[in-house]
Amino acid sequence: MRRVLFLLLGCFALAGCGQKATFVLLPDPDGTVGEIMVTSGQNSHTLNQAHQAVSIKGDPGQPGKLTTMPESQIRALFGKAIAVQPLPPAKFLLYFEFDSVRPNSAATAQLELVLQAVTERTSRDISINGHTDRTGPVEYNDQLALQRANEVKMMLVQRGIDPASISTTSHGMHNPLIPTASNVAEPRNRRVEVIVR
Repeated sequence: MRRVLFLLLGCFALAGCGQKATFVLLPDPDGTVGEIMVTSGQNSHTLNQAHQAVSIKGDPGQPGKLTTMPESQIRALFGKAIAVQPLPPAKFLLYFEFDSVRPNSAATAQLELVLQAVTERTSRDISINGHTDRTGPVEYNDQLALQRANEVKMMLVQRGIDPASISTTSHGMHNPLIPTASNVAEPRNRRVEVIVR
């Protein structure tokens, strides 16, 4: 995900001024920084560091000098836009016992964090994706993964989450967290991923 702030200022041509567009690259919530290219006419700038900024003046405008915008200026210009941004999706992993729909003992704590994320976001969009390790037949693992996803859904519904806001899928053995050869019992692949948006 790239977070870019964009500000367009303009006035009527009769007043003798043109438009000015400002672009600022923000770090993602996890601290990583993407990259964008701002092009106008034959000129362009690549922004790839946190708080880098460039303005374009006029129509067609020339990109101005690449700068680093101070946090205080970002807040002054874009504070209202930043304040209304939704929280990023939260992702949780709940692990399961071998060949079972029973979550392991650590899953209870994770479930509480899922509930907290749903409340913080007032979420109506929860994805639950079931997975297995690579032991056993494909068809069996597809079913087991779906049963695991439905088990977590039931646990959330029992705690007051609207079932209409939850979708479940099965990935079976097809998207392992830890790649293994066939018939390897890898506990970290026996999981349910919950994404709260």
